[in-house]
Amino acid sequence: MESLYLRNLKSAVLKYSDSSNWNAAVYEWEIYDVDEDDTLSESCVCGKENLRYLFTIKNKINGNILYPIGSSCIHKFERKELNDLATIKEQLFKLLHAVESNEFIELTSEYFTRKLLRYLYDNNAFEPNQYNGFNAYKDYRFLIDMFNKRNRTYKQNQKATAIILNSIKPYLEKLLKDKIKR
Repeated sequence: MESLYLRNLKSAVLKYSDSSNWNAAVYEWEIYDVDEDDTLSESCVCGKENLRYLFTIKNKINGNILYPIGSSCIHKFERKELNDLATIKEQLFKLLHAVESNEFIELTSEYFTRKLLRYLYDNNAFEPNQYNGFNAYKDYRFLIDMFNKRNRTYKQNQKATAIILNSIKPYLEKLLKDKIKR
């Protein structure tokens, strides 16, 4: 038996979809944006209260928008790429908060995943500069190689930290500066 939340979600999605079939309609939607609500004052279109991450999804066929959608409802679409993107978007906020709190951020699974690093590269978080020969891919590749490595040298850790502080941190601050409701 479906929960009330799932019935509400399906009703909202189908209302703004071209398809009248849930299994087809879920493929019409993409994550368009996400905000964070530290006050937990928003409710999902399904009715669930106290959302932290407020996703906006957009129908790529008809342009309709649904907001706010919680990450648990994003997962109910049962689409791997949507789930992965929702997780990455949440990781970006968590990483930004760690930066804002002046935590020492290391290239570990506490803060990063391979998918997050790929997302950062694909979205131009790595700046071409004199240290990477004006080739941002080199910084991305270095971080992936170091992420996969069990034992890193002191210099390798220093370089990873420099890339995080000089490329990823400014990218996060610019990307998310207006996306947090406090």
